[in-house]
Amino acid sequence: MRVGLGTGTTMSYALEALGRRVREEGLAFAGVATSMATERTARRLGLPLVTLAEAGRLDMAIDGADEIDSKWRLIKGGGGAHTREKIVAAQADRFLVLVDESKVVRRLGSAFPVPVEVAPFAVHPVTETLRRLGAIPTLRTDAERTPVHTDQNFHILDAFFEGGIENPEALGRAIKNIPGVLEHGIFAGYTTDVLVGDETGDVRTLAKST
Repeated sequence: MRVGLGTGTTMSYALEALGRRVREEGLAFAGVATSMATERTARRLGLPLVTLAEAGRLDMAIDGADEIDSKWRLIKGGGGAHTREKIVAAQADRFLVLVDESKVVRRLGSAFPVPVEVAPFAVHPVTETLRRLGAIPTLRTDAERTPVHTDQNFHILDAFFEGGIENPEALGRAIKNIPGVLEHGIFAGYTTDVLVGDETGDVRTLAKST
């Protein structure tokens, strides 16, 4: 299989599990990493990697989420890799999302902002446009208060919407149309399977509402 490998805390556990299966069971697949961090982890664990160009269409992509609602819409990008994650998800026949119970929400944006990847030159106008869309945008910085750079060398604006997001699809289209924006963290229409784990180790399938 050709498998997209997501980024983030949850995926780090999934990568460790895949690494054990490769070593102990001879599991064979070709992985496409969604970030430099995932690529480094995968190589350390001995997971076989190929580029997206080499893989072509993917059989499956596996990733986590910062929030997910009952319609399987997501907010992703806490790790800053949402642009590559979305590209990989769009190339996959199946998109499997792994979350814990705390990530399942009634309304997207209830607690987590929408990450917006933006060209450094465009931070100010994009910030102002996001405000007009009802957001409270904040430039993401590191511990030294230096702007965070993505793998594409862009910045990230975290756009919080007080009360949550009424229409994620419409908001996603509006943000994507802002000049200077590369991508945003609203994922709608990509997910095909959702597994929810709890602190006891039990796993359930999240049903999709219509």
